[in-house]
Amino acid sequence: MKATVLAVREAIERGRTHSPFLRFQLDQRPQVAAALEAGDMAAAIVAAAAEAGDGNEVMVALRRRRSALALALGIGDLAGVLSFAEVSGALSDLADATLEQALTAAIAERTPEEAPRGFAVIALGKLGGRELNYSSDVDLIYLYDPGTLPRRPREEPDQAALRIGQRVTELLQKRTEDGYAFRVDLRLRPSPEVTPIALPVEAAISYYESSALPWERAAFIRARQAAGDPEVGRYFLDAVQPFVWRRSLDFGAIGEVQSMSRLIRDHYAQGQRFGPGYDLKRGRGGIREVEFFVQIHQLIHGGREPALRAPRTLDALAALAEAGRADADDAAALAAAYPLLRTIEHRLQMVDDLQTHSLPQGRESLDNVARLHGLADGEALLDLVRPHVERVEAIYDRLGGGEARRLPADADALEAGLAQAGFADSAGARGRIEGWRSGKARSLRTPAAIEAFEAMLPALIDAFAAAPDPMRAMNRFDNVVERLPTGLNLYRLLEARPALTQHLGAILSHAPALADQLARRPELLDGLIDASAFEPARSVPALAQSFARAGEDYERYLDRVRRDVNEARFALGTQVVLARSDPLEAALGYARVAEAAVEALAGAAVAEFEQAHGKVQGCELIILGLGRLGGGALTHASDLDLIYLFSGSHEAESDGAKPLRANDYFNRLAPRVTAALSVPTAAGPLYEVDTRLRPSGTDGMLAVSAESFADYQRTRAWTFEHMALTRARPVFGSDTDRMALSATIDGLLRMDRDPARVRADAARMRLEIARHKPAKGLFDIKLGPGALVDLEFAVQVLQLVHHAGLTPDTGAAIDALISAGLMPGEIGDAYRLLTAMLVTLRLVSPESTEPAEASRLLVARACGLGSWQELLAAHARARQSIGALWLEVSAAKGG
Repeated sequence: MKATVLAVREAIERGRTHSPFLRFQLDQRPQVAAALEAGDMAAAIVAAAAEAGDGNEVMVALRRRRSALALALGIGDLAGVLSFAEVSGALSDLADATLEQALTAAIAERTPEEAPRGFAVIALGKLGGRELNYSSDVDLIYLYDPGTLPRRPREEPDQAALRIGQRVTELLQKRTEDGYAFRVDLRLRPSPEVTPIALPVEAAISYYESSALPWERAAFIRARQAAGDPEVGRYFLDAVQPFVWRRSLDFGAIGEVQSMSRLIRDHYAQGQRFGPGYDLKRGRGGIREVEFFVQIHQLIHGGREPALRAPRTLDALAALAEAGRADADDAAALAAAYPLLRTIEHRLQMVDDLQTHSLPQGRESLDNVARLHGLADGEALLDLVRPHVERVEAIYDRLGGGEARRLPADADALEAGLAQAGFADSAGARGRIEGWRSGKARSLRTPAAIEAFEAMLPALIDAFAAAPDPMRAMNRFDNVVERLPTGLNLYRLLEARPALTQHLGAILSHAPALADQLARRPELLDGLIDASAFEPARSVPALAQSFARAGEDYERYLDRVRRDVNEARFALGTQVVLARSDPLEAALGYARVAEAAVEALAGAAVAEFEQAHGKVQGCELIILGLGRLGGGALTHASDLDLIYLFSGSHEAESDGAKPLRANDYFNRLAPRVTAALSVPTAAGPLYEVDTRLRPSGTDGMLAVSAESFADYQRTRAWTFEHMALTRARPVFGSDTDRMALSATIDGLLRMDRDPARVRADAARMRLEIARHKPAKGLFDIKLGPGALVDLEFAVQVLQLVHHAGLTPDTGAAIDALISAGLMPGEIGDAYRLLTAMLVTLRLVSPESTEPAEASRLLVARACGLGSWQELLAAHARARQSIGALWLEVSAAKGG
């Protein structure tokens, strides 16, 4: 016992010295720390579980319990009183319990009277194998049974399942002041590029029976139910067993898994060589190669030998050795290497609670990790790990692998292969490939580029063949090939990341808006390599910080921000097309990106202007966002409605080498800001900026003082200008100026008005819009009877007349007006549906025409519906409800 106490206290000291994360947790969780100081690991774990508290909201409880248990397990791991298996098992148990609690809460929030049922969470990867990392994401598949899933009245099962899945994900991974519980990765679900995050169990089974890709077999070796309805989970896992475990000896598994391994090695080349910077997970001789060695042998023999199907890596190694399917010495070497590599990986992650796998490049950081582990320095750590890595690499390299695939050169064989792959127009596809092979495109004129192109072409053609419109995807890819000055990097990227080819096929098939971006900037694909590209856009402050100027000259900075912003917008559009994000969430993300761009670029423009003209003491630029930007929900194609104001007196003067009166100062500055946001540079365009909503419209000055703005709005503004103010929100300026302007706007919106005049003015304005901007057709979601403009006008009239729901967020305003009894309840769903359609169609059908047949199901599913016909019916109902509301609001008498 004494030795244990000393070991734990020594581990605490190392944790405090070398791990900011553990040091913070020790200070924050005194009860856990006290139990650890006493050497009582069991009491520490009990104390960690108690950190959740009985009365805490579920999101708080999940995060606090996770952090506390990470502290207890981390110290126990460092002290050597907990084995790797115990640590990873306890983390996996925590993840299971967290998932169960989050799912129960998500269902209870929506249907409190119903028992949680009809929804199952399938774990894959390290959670599936109960080998979870210290700081890891969890690979999950959400499944549901439409017949038993609890749902609200008049809610379809797919809508309920989507919202439950979204809530579970939010409860787990949303960052709060208490951190996060677990990061969630849903990319291992069937066809993630086109499917919603929660799938009907029968549809998932059908996919694995007919359409699954080879690599998915390896993923399902470790599949298990982690939370939810056991009947749904058991039914699914039993049904997919024949897909995973084939009765015949499957030596093709070597080629399948080795192909993945080769691509990983190539893509993560900089982390392959052992030494500082070595990638413990993906490097040669690393963790992934131990796992791949095991999975290859399991796939070959597991169909006939169920004893080999153990999901834990070490258990599977033992079973393979016992059955004679792996050399006993090799199995022993791998069994020694695996826990050591995973333990050092844990050390890396303990430092700052980050999901990292690479040994630090810097000597000081490497020494820090080594000393956290109890070694003298980084060299000692390298000496400890090196022999294991070399042995794993040698064992893995002895596995055989097939030759790299190539498409046939012979025209007839090529066309036949394309037809077999699924190209209806195989002759057209063959002609396109022959055109590429002719070398006429600039990107295909060097031997290296041709070699890289041929190497990635089979996977690309597979992806296009699986796309809903193969020839459309191929033709749009031709635009990329033709426009590229050099294609080597892109082709190597696609060869190294086959998943990207699937994304590319979906993007090129469905989304001309994104395809056009790719044709101009193929490097946008780079942003999809990291899983973070499929996370919601970060907060405005975090984005603005990432866009902030870092010593670049002004023009270079404008280029860089355009690249960063367009990459973020491209990622958000891709999330919608690949069903990684709800369109409403994407709309919020687009707005956060735009607001951060305004903050960053306006700040840079101000700084540039001040170099020549100085500052105007007591005066600052304020930018008011209106329209969709003010409402915080944009589309891929939205412009920015802005009004430029300034605080202080218009008579003040700047203090620079070229002084200007405040009025001139800000009216010269405002066009600079507009140019920073809108003028195309070598990196491409950014946003269209619309300033026509400023006082007196295009006849007025571009920038006016906040005082003049308030006076204009009180005494001279038209009703439509007050309607526009309902979605006004300061997006640039000091906190003091923003608060003052917000208070001014609130006062303006609460002025007494003649309800009849407001309604009449709004009706006239709506007729003017209809006359000058007629709807383009049924799928013009903004214009036309019952479209979003009608709804926005109705909301704004009610806000001005009743002083209710005064928030720029249209959705929140509608909810408030419904609660006040001023509009029917179905309007909220109508708004959300039309907004989801608008966001999706801006990507899929930018001209507001009916989307191509191949893309209709994608649009329907993005909007939470199961078929195109369901979407059309829901759309018609929504337009009818909104049209009736606008007729009632615009024609009403009195208040």
